[in-house]
Amino acid sequence: MKLTDIKILGGLKKAGYKTHTVKDEIRNNLIKKIKNKETIFEGIIGYENTVVPSVMNSLLARHDIILLGLRGQAKTKMARMLTSLLDEYIPIVKGSEINDNPFHPISKHAVDMIEEMGDETEIEWITREQRYSEKLATPDVNIADLIGDIDPIKAANQRLHYSHEGAIHFGIIPRTNRGIFVINELPDLQPRIQVGLLNIMQEKDIQIRGFNIRIPLDVLMVFTANPEDYTNRGNIITPLKDRIDSQIITHYPKNLEDGIEITDTYSWTKRTDGKVTIPYYFKEIIEMTAMQARVSEFVDQKSGVSARLTISSMENLISNAERRAIVNNEDDIYLRVCDINAILPGMTGKMELVFEGEQEGAIKVSKALLSKAVREIFRKYFPDPLQKRKKTDKPQEDVYAEMVEWFQNGGKINIKDDMSFKDYFKELKKVDGLEKFVKKYSQYYETEFELASLMEFVLDGLHQSSKIAKDDMDSIVSYKDMVGSMFTQEKGYGEYDDDFNFKY
Repeated sequence: MKLTDIKILGGLKKAGYKTHTVKDEIRNNLIKKIKNKETIFEGIIGYENTVVPSVMNSLLARHDIILLGLRGQAKTKMARMLTSLLDEYIPIVKGSEINDNPFHPISKHAVDMIEEMGDETEIEWITREQRYSEKLATPDVNIADLIGDIDPIKAANQRLHYSHEGAIHFGIIPRTNRGIFVINELPDLQPRIQVGLLNIMQEKDIQIRGFNIRIPLDVLMVFTANPEDYTNRGNIITPLKDRIDSQIITHYPKNLEDGIEITDTYSWTKRTDGKVTIPYYFKEIIEMTAMQARVSEFVDQKSGVSARLTISSMENLISNAERRAIVNNEDDIYLRVCDINAILPGMTGKMELVFEGEQEGAIKVSKALLSKAVREIFRKYFPDPLQKRKKTDKPQEDVYAEMVEWFQNGGKINIKDDMSFKDYFKELKKVDGLEKFVKKYSQYYETEFELASLMEFVLDGLHQSSKIAKDDMDSIVSYKDMVGSMFTQEKGYGEYDDDFNFKY
């Protein structure tokens, strides 16, 4: 017989069932998971040696927690994952609004029921998901929402005095009794409402409409907050901060690999209409763009640059390639360097600029960041066109000379956004020495699609190193001689470097 088949209090006693406080329950289950080497926060990347150990320590200490960090740092995601540390099912007194423990009832309904029925008191089982509640802190949240209020209709129907517990309509926190309650963006909660949380967290009683009602709630309180909020929109009152046992600081990915893994995990890359090929350097460019935005003097660092930027950027990048494949009736979806412009809509709305101006300001900054990222990643895969040559007896060969000379002699190629692969590859092959160079210096291709993409990557790298010029007009990208284009070029995503000198 399963425990969940037990329907009365006496059955629980006979089975020897024991209950624990929610914090003890979480602590016990956490200990089991640690011993069994189980992953507690599945899909949380880059926190293995920083945030996760701090959270685990706090839970072992039976602490209420606040996760403090900038936007897009998985604070809410981690809070929601705490439900995995709850028991799969727990018993409550049947009909209880606040999940009364059958062995330690606290509401008048449950107390009266057990006094009357004894061991025959009916129970029901609730799941761990039913024991989790979450509230986004907004200025309009009131005490009634969180704690409760007098229900005059209830009082009238049952002929109860307003001070009687039976006249109360309980708020979301009492209804989460024996569970986990999360408040997101805590500083946005008005100070007078934050005061209402003090007694719940320490003295375990609540006050409604001037009537003191002692209800020893059993709740794990978890809060999230953005440091920006302390000055911009609100703050956390000092007595509440004092009652929150542990403050845990979150952070953005500390290296390129962690950022790429996050983007791979959460972005929608598998499309139904064709096989998607994503060369690794595209992932690096996108993540490098985000990392540079997080140190840029033009981006408001107090607001942060969330991981959503890289996720949206990757999805837009793939979608541009997918659209082209649909137009040309091609089965394979492959990325081109000219697709990078499609990233911009996924970037501009996710960065707060230091100097807010016209709408084009965000676009200019985004293009400059992309330009810098392309240049950095290009140097990882190919020789640096700007690297100073060592003084040796033998003159060193300029590996890019043949390609650059072709453009100097009047060569020019035009790449349309929606041109077929056949035409795209044919256009790139016009450049003397380009295909030969890629085959010599790169082993990062298996198909012609990847080879062609690398060829354009080299051209863009030469442009970012000021060896050739690039015009980016609407849906056409042109590569041509640097000198011949000085007075005619249109600015693409890589033409703003002189105006934006980023710090590292």
